[in-house]
Amino acid sequence: MPIRQLFIDACVQDLLETVHIRHCVNAPGQVIDDLHTVFDYINQADDPVQRAKETLLLTRNRGAFIRKCPGTRHYTCCDYQILHIGTFCTMDCAYCILQSYFHPPVLQYFVNHEDMIAQLRQMFAAPVARRFGTGEFTDSLIWELWSGFSQKLASLFAGQQHAVLELKTKTVNIGAFKHIRHNRKTIMSWSLNTPAVIAAQERGTATLEQRLRAAARCQQWNYPLSFHFDPLVVYDNWQQDYYQTIEMIFKMIDPGNIVWISLGSFRFMPSLKPMIAKRFPDSTIIYGEFISGLDGKLRYFKPLRIDMYRRIAGWIRKWAPAVTLYFCMEDEHVWRETLGFVPEDVGGLPKMLDRSAAVHCDLA
Repeated sequence: MPIRQLFIDACVQDLLETVHIRHCVNAPGQVIDDLHTVFDYINQADDPVQRAKETLLLTRNRGAFIRKCPGTRHYTCCDYQILHIGTFCTMDCAYCILQSYFHPPVLQYFVNHEDMIAQLRQMFAAPVARRFGTGEFTDSLIWELWSGFSQKLASLFAGQQHAVLELKTKTVNIGAFKHIRHNRKTIMSWSLNTPAVIAAQERGTATLEQRLRAAARCQQWNYPLSFHFDPLVVYDNWQQDYYQTIEMIFKMIDPGNIVWISLGSFRFMPSLKPMIAKRFPDSTIIYGEFISGLDGKLRYFKPLRIDMYRRIAGWIRKWAPAVTLYFCMEDEHVWRETLGFVPEDVGGLPKMLDRSAAVHCDLA
C-alpha cells in the first residue's frame, strides 16, 4: 500500500536516516511534537487499521531495541531475540495479530539506528550463541523501499562469530542483498502458505512462486534460508494444497541450505475475531473448530492440530529428512505426538535451534 501521510517526530527530523526516508517517500510530511497527533489521525478514520497502513511515523525507540520473544510459559518458546526496528506493516493479512495488538496500530519506524548498533555491539562482545530477528512486530523487508538499514545490519552481523540475523518477510525486496558480504550470518526467511490462503487472506503480499523464486536467488548468493508455515489454516482441500506447496519448495530450494522450518496453526485472541469479520467479510478462517488455549488464544481443536502437523511434518521429511523442524507455541504433548520427541530430550528448543544455526551459518 502506498504511504499517503508521513509524520516526523521533531526529535529525529535532522537525522540522516530521516532525511533519506523523507526524500524516498512520496507523501506529504508533517513534523510533530506530540505523537498523539498520529494516534488521533488514525483513530478518526472509519477503518483505523487501513489508515494506519497508509500512514508512516518516523520516530525514535525510547526503550530497548533488543527484546526477548514474548512467549508464554504454557507453550515451548524458542528464546528468540527481537530487534525492535519498528511496528506494523503495509501488507494486509486477515489473520494478523498486529491489527489488535497495538492500540491504535501505528506504522512507525525507529530511525535512531546508532543506538541499536551500540546495543548490538554490547551483545556481540559476549561469546554466547544468539538468534536475532526483526520480523516479530513488523515485516523485516517492507522498509527496504525507503531504508537500507537491513543491509547495514547484515554487514554488521557478518563481522562477528556468535550470532545470526533472521530477516523474515512476505515480500521480494531482496535486490540490494546481492552484493553484501554477509558471511552466512544473515538468514533470509519467508513466511509461506498455500496459494489459496495467500490469495484469500494475505492482501498485498508476494505470491508463493514469487517468494520461492526470491529465496532461490538468495540461495545463489550463498545466504542460508528458513521458512515459516504460520499460520497453517484448515479449509477444503488443505491437504492437497499444502502437499503441493511443500513439493514446490524442494523443487526450487536445496534442503541442505535450510536452517529451520517452523510450523504453527492459526490462533488468535478473541478480540481479533470481530475485526477480521468486519475487515475481511469474505474470510471464513474464524469459523473453524476452535477451543480456548492456555494462553487465552483460540486454537484449532488439538486432535485436528496434531493430524495437520503429522501430515505436514511427514511431507517435509520426505524431501528434507535432516532439516530442523519445530513448532511455534505448542505444548509438549503436541511435540511428542507429531515429531516423536520433546525439545527437552535434546537440551531444549533454544539449544536445538542454536545448533542448527551453528552448522548452517558457520558460527564459532
